[in-house]
Amino acid sequence: MKPNLLLCAILGFCTLGFAKDKGDVRDVTGCLSQGDSAKEFLLTGTDGSTWEVRSDRVALADHVGHTVTATGVVSNAAMHNMKEDTKDMAKDAGMKKSNTEHGHLKITDVKMVSDSCSK
Repeated sequence: MKPNLLLCAILGFCTLGFAKDKGDVRDVTGCLSQGDSAKEFLLTGTDGSTWEVRSDRVALADHVGHTVTATGVVSNAAMHNMKEDTKDMAKDAGMKKSNTEHGHLKITDVKMVSDSCSK
């Protein structure tokens, strides 16, 4: 059992060394919809990713039902980026499960792409 634990630890540290620097700020283009509360929204990216979004700077309610490009800061960016890297490595190794992403963004800017969302 100890060799397995050691192997997992080594693999984890190696993964950190090869992790891509994605940064804390992301641009996501997709459809904005209302979330579970007045200040919660869901951004479904054109790449299939989903993001729970909030903003103190932008009136997101004004863009519900629109296709937007949102710029925001990823919550828990280091952990989020490691999760994405792990999914990418699994996909590269031949795993067939979907590689779509889910995360949390604090939106700092929104640009409307279209006044409707394509389905």
